[in-house]
Amino acid sequence: MTAPADEVYRRRSARVLLVDDTDRVLLFRWPKAAGDPEAGHCWITPGGGVEEGETLSVAAARELREETGLIVSPEELGPQVAVASGYADLGWARGVFRDDFFLFRTPARDIDTAGFTLMEREHVSAHRWWRIEEMESVEEPIYPLMLAELLTELLAGRTPSEPVRLPWHH
Repeated sequence: MTAPADEVYRRRSARVLLVDDTDRVLLFRWPKAAGDPEAGHCWITPGGGVEEGETLSVAAARELREETGLIVSPEELGPQVAVASGYADLGWARGVFRDDFFLFRTPARDIDTAGFTLMEREHVSAHRWWRIEEMESVEEPIYPLMLAELLTELLAGRTPSEPVRLPWHH
């Protein structure tokens, strides 16, 4: 899965909707604006940048291992279930970004963040497993937008034939 030739992205990210056996999704707490603690925080899924030569599923499996300690093969991730893209200025990068999402189910487990990058160690202030009902009433934003609605469909067994296009959050 590579970007169409007519689309150039500043950054491609492969992200994972990691859901445990009690239907909770893992999210990391991240600053909304780099270098501006007054801007508040948001919650994001595990995942990150696709490196040169990686497919989306290889990048997603690598990011899952680095950020959670969970080792899965790219084939175990299954199909891509959603995408969100748009312009962002994150301080360290500016341009059109694209996040591609995979769903992966796992038994409930402790998270091992020993593989975090320096940036992740500096910015991730917490992680936790969320129930869909909790996500619907949280004060800090959760990205991708409409994650609770997407998970409701996916957990009911309604996997889309094409990745669902979610609204961009910046």
